[in-house]
Amino acid sequence: MAKFKLSESDLQFSAIRASGPGGQHVNKVSTAVGLRFDIRASTLPAWVKADLLRYNDRRISKDGIIVLKAQRFRSQEKNRQDAIDRLEELVEKAAATTKKRIATKPGRAAKERRIRDKKKAGEKKALRGCVKNE
Repeated sequence: MAKFKLSESDLQFSAIRASGPGGQHVNKVSTAVGLRFDIRASTLPAWVKADLLRYNDRRISKDGIIVLKAQRFRSQEKNRQDAIDRLEELVEKAAATTKKRIATKPGRAAKERRIRDKKKAGEKKALRGCVKNE
């Protein structure tokens, strides 16, 4: 899996107030970080941009902008790094190529097992019939 380096100039950060528990601290300090990343205007390779635009994720808008909100930590610097890490993870996941499956045929033992099981089931059903007195 190739590691893509995101350019600092492609990232737009904004400090916002976090939601959730934290009392007075969370109400007066803007420690959460909002990250915007424009896929089309980025310095990523063209094929990675195409994969990202096709990737089905609610964080990617129809305009090709990724919006992330990081508020896990109490400090703005840690939240900023967390947002970058999550963006890199998203790019890696979208650019990952799946290995094409090669179709194979069942082996001899598998064919024999299948035939044996079919015969066993058929014999069981044959015994369910009426008993004939001769």
